[in-house]
Amino acid sequence: MSIQYVTKETLELMRTELQHMRGVERPAASRAIAEAREKGDLKENAEYDAAKEAQGMLEAKIALLESQLAGARVIDETTIDTSKVSI
Repeated sequence: MSIQYVTKETLELMRTELQHMRGVERPAASRAIAEAREKGDLKENAEYDAAKEAQGMLEAKIALLESQLAGARVIDETTIDTSKVSI
């Protein structure tokens, strides 16, 4: 886990996006898999394969965002010394 400095607004956006993925997109992906499964043989079901792949990509995005949030540190822009540049 690496530390990532973010503004308060960015942190809230990240949290909102994560909630959306967990509460809306994840259930939708599960429904898509269930619907594709009902269409028959899974060996030759391209719709099922696509739904499973989409679910995998969504889970990867969720894991990445969770990792970023775990290392997020809010930075107050008003307390930053802008008189010099440093790396």
